[in-house]
Amino acid sequence: MDKPVVYDPDVDPYDPNDPDAVAAYWNSVDAVVRRPGRPPVAVRRQALTMRMDPRLLAYLRATGKGWQSRLHRLIEDAVAEGRL
Repeated sequence: MDKPVVYDPDVDPYDPNDPDAVAAYWNSVDAVVRRPGRPPVAVRRQALTMRMDPRLLAYLRATGKGWQSRLHRLIEDAVAEGRL
């Protein structure tokens, strides 16, 4: 016969030796299903291929992580202000 699993009611959420307690615990838990990859967004951006001066590209990349999002905001602001 298997030895019972050690259970400490002050620490453990349920008694692992009691099948009813195990079932009750897992039925009460809200499961979170995670899928691989990026989370879905409301508006999906399209991929773009363009040519850019190497010095400009090096400058943008040197600004660190998120440089593409910052470039997107710069273009978006220019359009909103009528500069582009």
